[in-house]
Amino acid sequence: MIQSVRPLTAPLPPELAGFAAALAEAGFAGDVASDHAARAAMATDNSVYELEPDIIVAPKSAADVEILMAVADRPAFRHLAVTARGGGTGTNGQSLNRGIIVNFQRFMTGILELNAAEGWVDVEPGIVLDELNGLIAHTGLFFAPNTSTSNRCTIGGMISTDASGKGSRIYGKTSDNVLGLNLTLSGGRTIRSLEPPPAWAQSMLDDIADACDAGRQALIDNTPRISRRFTGYDLERARPAADRLEWWRLLLGAEGTLGLVTKIRLKLTPKPAHKRLVVVAFDSFAAALAAGEPILAHAPLAIEIMDDWVQRLARDAGLMDSLPVDIRGQAETRISYLFVEFVGEAEDALTASVARLIADAARLPGVIGSYCARDEADAAKLWSTRAAAVGLLGKREGARRPVAFVEDCVVPVENLVAFVDGFDTILRGHGLRYGIYGHIDVGCLHVRPALDLDEKADRATFQAISDAVYALCNRHGGIFWGEHGKGIRGAYLPDYVGPVAYAAFQRIKHAFDPLERFNPGKLVTVSRQPIGIVELPFRQGNAANDPGFEKAFHCNGNASCLTYSKTVPICPSFKATRDLRQSPKGRAEAVRKWRQAQEASDPDLAAIGRDTYAVLDSCLGCNACGSACPVHVSVPTLKSQFLDAYHNDNRRPLRDHAAVAVEAMAPFVAAIRPLARRLMPLASLMARGLGLIDLPAISERGLCQLGHPVVRHTKIGTLATDEKTVLVLEDAFTATFDTAAVGAVCDGLVALGYRPILVTLPPGSKAAHVKGMRKRFARLAGRQIEALTELGKTGRPMVGVDPAFVLMTRSEFSELTPSVPKVLLVQEFLRQRLTAGDPWPKALAAASAPRLMVHCTEASAAPQALKQWQEVFAALGLSVRPTPTGCCGMAGLFGHEQRQQTVSRTLFDASWAPALAGETTVLASGFSCRCQVERLSKTAALHPMAAIAAGLKPG
Repeated sequence: MIQSVRPLTAPLPPELAGFAAALAEAGFAGDVASDHAARAAMATDNSVYELEPDIIVAPKSAADVEILMAVADRPAFRHLAVTARGGGTGTNGQSLNRGIIVNFQRFMTGILELNAAEGWVDVEPGIVLDELNGLIAHTGLFFAPNTSTSNRCTIGGMISTDASGKGSRIYGKTSDNVLGLNLTLSGGRTIRSLEPPPAWAQSMLDDIADACDAGRQALIDNTPRISRRFTGYDLERARPAADRLEWWRLLLGAEGTLGLVTKIRLKLTPKPAHKRLVVVAFDSFAAALAAGEPILAHAPLAIEIMDDWVQRLARDAGLMDSLPVDIRGQAETRISYLFVEFVGEAEDALTASVARLIADAARLPGVIGSYCARDEADAAKLWSTRAAAVGLLGKREGARRPVAFVEDCVVPVENLVAFVDGFDTILRGHGLRYGIYGHIDVGCLHVRPALDLDEKADRATFQAISDAVYALCNRHGGIFWGEHGKGIRGAYLPDYVGPVAYAAFQRIKHAFDPLERFNPGKLVTVSRQPIGIVELPFRQGNAANDPGFEKAFHCNGNASCLTYSKTVPICPSFKATRDLRQSPKGRAEAVRKWRQAQEASDPDLAAIGRDTYAVLDSCLGCNACGSACPVHVSVPTLKSQFLDAYHNDNRRPLRDHAAVAVEAMAPFVAAIRPLARRLMPLASLMARGLGLIDLPAISERGLCQLGHPVVRHTKIGTLATDEKTVLVLEDAFTATFDTAAVGAVCDGLVALGYRPILVTLPPGSKAAHVKGMRKRFARLAGRQIEALTELGKTGRPMVGVDPAFVLMTRSEFSELTPSVPKVLLVQEFLRQRLTAGDPWPKALAAASAPRLMVHCTEASAAPQALKQWQEVFAALGLSVRPTPTGCCGMAGLFGHEQRQQTVSRTLFDASWAPALAGETTVLASGFSCRCQVERLSKTAALHPMAAIAAGLKPG
């Protein structure tokens, strides 16, 4: 269930307040926002541009869209532009404009009707591609276009840009898989392609038919006959015969310039029974590129290419680990890859196809070797390198970073080698490096040169390269915008299609949109001026001399943080609300806007600060973004820096001080544990006064009562240690509230033959970081780092009980120093010892296989966590069911805050509650997760080591 967030502080300007009031009076049920954070979030997409809208409207239904356009047609509001927005993954500024942004991605996300027998589905435009395919998976059908952004791009956006992706040579582009749609125009008038047109539309359709007739042949004559053919105002397919007009086909690729699409009928395709992925490695990109044609003769579903730059980044990120070493590459080895996928109904035939490919590939010039993925999971991981390519390239440090603007050119496959040579000449002429990947089976390559668009010289280079590459595409019989739409690059459209076809486009634009309100300035203009490729403001990409907030400027709009999947940790608050403000992207943009306002002494700085505070306040602090974001934008770190600055001028709430006191008072609580437990009712009452609920109970047993040696970090040298000694580090929360977990870790280590020593540390610093008390954080963290450094001198492994503490030593502590001694997660230590060959006992009796879930931060920062636990349990003869989950909704103190309960419970219900159904006991590695399970379910949650200790305990 999608939840609304509380209103933000910035009031609407009078004119827009009147618009919002008119919407409400007319019965509009959706959300209306124009606060600074909302406008900042919608001011950017995955392009280099930035344009802040005036107001954002999120309709809940097609009826809402009709109300919206009826109200917007009133004279007082008729000057406002209207621009549709889906997932915001466009690379060319498609959804950026002034006026009204219509956010379909937030609420209009449903399946309206599914007819599996006839192979079609009706959907709302805001549904995400993977979301749709997941909901219809039981039918054995899927919507075929396979984009690299499938976990966050919306169907409406795919319609808008005519998206395609892997396998389009066989399955076609989006436009090849659409059967009809509903379109709403000015005044709230709606025309439905699957129904007879209303009387008011007949004259409009007659004008459109005449325009198609006038420009159809000119368009055909001026555009190449290639698979990634021209779309958007497609006169050819819209007018297949003199007596037929399929007007709705003009919308496919029109990027919202003709109206608002509210319902789409999609053609579904049967899922292939079997798939095979073969990776072929080459010693040069040129050799891989030249292999495209001979491999295409094997009739695969898709051939993707990746150059040595992307290969090196993917290898360093661990995405190529399943490949044999000789084709994975080591150190500075430069390898380029072809990813070749086959699909089919007969497994034997597919196996034969793979064998023929591998045999023929071995004879190709420059080939190093081939690898066939072991299974579907292995193939999915290898394919993930393709999906991650954009993010990997974007991680480049320095002021110049790869940007999208000439990245989806398509030329005939036989012209690829010559085209790439020309492209290389252009870029090297400007002294630029680049990475390259793409779909060579259809002649589509993705290239992102590195530029610093904050600099005037690089903006001029941007224009020069665009012009040169556009001309290069034309010389090689290609198309400048083969996959990611035109957007601002529509400035080249009049030249590309010629004056006769463009004049037909203008007539069509005028027929649908006589006032030029829909996404004005893009693709086709009549009386307005088109937007040139360097006329729209560029997003500021660097923060000069501002290391604390630099990462806010590095967000490139890739939007991987907007994944809909409930079992992927990033980003929980966005999953609960589908509100772009409540996402890492939205929060980074809000912080960037606030920082820019500070630098400019903006008169609205106070309001911008309040809006930024509001969106950061709802961040759970899980820091999944810190590792899962392609450019590692850590919102908790930005939040910490922001709160520190914000509270220089604004009083801190008392609850912030209370949160920090919990860690600071942990040693004192430990010293008076019995008394502290008796005082818990009073403490809970006081907490409620601070807006905190359901606080965990103080554990009955202290560390010294767990039956294992306990020593202060300063005294570790006084104890004798040996090769079996393991230093188990306390953290304030488990030591105070969950000593059973501490005991389970130590008991499990003993059962495995190790000698755990519990080490107490100086008071913790997590809460100080979360609440933005930077000086306090630096002081407390500094003490803990010093303690870890001394402990590290013993040479004994250091293991943390709670993942949140361990991962803090790797992330938050690194803000202070790059040399923090390594603290291991429990399963990391055990996996190391298993690999080293330590002798372990076997379970004495078969036991049940409980579900095992890991902390969401752990799942992001240590993605092998579940697998490592599974390997450890298997080595002991114990069974466990690793269960991927997203955030449980607790995230430290977040789940205990009264004002955050709706989001907290929504997140728990989304991915944890289904996993707990029917389970009496589960294993959960995170302290927060165990607290949430206890709070919101009847299932008991134990640390995984409790199951190991019990499984190895003599009967």
